[in-house]
Amino acid sequence: MPVNISGTNGITNATWTTGTRPSAPSTGQQGYNSTLGAMEFYNGSAWVQGGGFITQSVQTSGFTAVAGNLYPCNTTSAAFTVTLPASPIAGNQIQIIDYAGTFATNNLTLARNGSNITGVADNYTLKTNRESIILTYIDSTQGWVVSSAAYTTTPLTAINYTASYLIQAGGAGGGSGNGGGGGGAGGLLTGTTTLTSGTTYTATVGGGGNGGSSPTNGSDSSFTGLTTAVGGGRGGTGAGSPTTGFNGGCGGGAGRDGIASGGSGTSGQGFAGGANTSNGGAGGGGTSQAGNNSTGDAQPSPSGYGGNGTASSITGSSVTYGGGGGGATFNNASQDASLMSLGGSGGGGRGSSRNGSGPPGNIPAAAGTANTGGGGGGGGDSGAFQSNAAAGGSGVVIISVPTANYTGTTTGSPTITTSGSNTIIKFTASGSYTA
Repeated sequence: MPVNISGTNGITNATWTTGTRPSAPSTGQQGYNSTLGAMEFYNGSAWVQGGGFITQSVQTSGFTAVAGNLYPCNTTSAAFTVTLPASPIAGNQIQIIDYAGTFATNNLTLARNGSNITGVADNYTLKTNRESIILTYIDSTQGWVVSSAAYTTTPLTAINYTASYLIQAGGAGGGSGNGGGGGGAGGLLTGTTTLTSGTTYTATVGGGGNGGSSPTNGSDSSFTGLTTAVGGGRGGTGAGSPTTGFNGGCGGGAGRDGIASGGSGTSGQGFAGGANTSNGGAGGGGTSQAGNNSTGDAQPSPSGYGGNGTASSITGSSVTYGGGGGGATFNNASQDASLMSLGGSGGGGRGSSRNGSGPPGNIPAAAGTANTGGGGGGGGDSGAFQSNAAAGGSGVVIISVPTANYTGTTTGSPTITTSGSNTIIKFTASGSYTA
C-alpha cells in the first residue's frame, strides 16, 4: 500500500504483516505492522518498533540476538548464553528480561561476540532475579553499554562475594618393618575468601600416600588463590634401627627400636608425629593434636595413638578431618589388642597389633578414611604382625557460597548440597568452579 498524504486526514503509511514486510528494505523505511499492532522502521540492520522493541517469544536455550528485539529469557531449566550481534552499528539496542525470576539460580551469560561490553573485552553474567536491561551499542571502544536497567543494583558488573572454604590434604602412609609409625594426616586449612564472578577457580584434591617398608607422603590439596594444604608426613619404619617420622602437613610417627623423633607438622595446618622412646610405632600427627609417643611394645593405652583431627560444620553437619594414623604395637595377656594402636578421630587408620596371649588376636593396620586426609596405620613385618602398613586417606576441598551467587558452573563432578542460605561444593577429586 502506498503512502497517502492528506491535509485533512494526515499521513497513511504502508501496511504489512510480519511475514509480508519488505524483504529488502531501505534504511529508514517505515510502515504499520498489523501482526504486531505497531509502527516499525528499518534501522539498517533490523526492523524496530517505533517507540519500543519487537517482543520475541520466550527463549529457553542459547541463541544469537538481533538488534531491535526484546527477549524474555526463561532459565528455569538451565543456565544459557545469549550471543550479542556481530558487527553492530551505533544505536543498535537489545532488551533482555528475566521471564521467570530465575537468573540468580540459573544465570544468563551475555557473550560479547567480538565487541566490548561496558568497555571491557569480556562476557558478563546476569544473576539478579527479575532483572531487565537495555543494551545500546555505542562504538568499538565502549561497545555495548547499559542504557537502562531495573531490579538490580549491579547490572553487568563483576560481583565479588564471600565464600567459606575447607582444604584438606591427603594423609600419609604408615611405616612397616617390625613396628612402623603411623602416617601423619594431611594439613588442614579453613577460612573465608573473596570470589569474583566470571573467574574460574581450580580445586586440586591430594591423594593418600602409600604404606609399607617404603611409605610415601600424602599429596597437597589447593584452591586457586589460597595457601596450599601440605600432604601428611609418612610414618617411620622399624627395620632394626631408629627411624624418624617424616615432615608434612602433620608429621609422621617414629618407628620402633631405639630413640627416634616424629616428623614435624606445618605451622597452622597440623601437628608433629609422636616419638619412639623405647619400642613400638608412634602415632602420626593430627590436625588438632600431636601423635602419641610410643613407650614400648607391651604398652598401656594411649601410647602409639594417632593425633586427633579437627571438626568442621562447613557442610551443615559436623565432620572431623585430619586424624593421624596409629603406630604398630604388641599386646600381652593383660591388654586387649582392639584398644591399642588406634588412629586419631577424623579418619586416622589404626596401626596393626600383634597377638601375644591377649584378645582378640592379630589386628591388621587400617587405611586412612578417603576424603578426610587421615593418616594410614603403621604395621610390622608380615610374619610377626600379620599386616604391613596401610595407605593414607585422600583429601577434600569444600567451598560454601551464598546460594544467591552460586552459578552452577563446575567441572570434576563435585557433590552439590545446600545448607541454610549457602550452596556447598564438595570436591572429592580435582575440578573447578566458575564464580
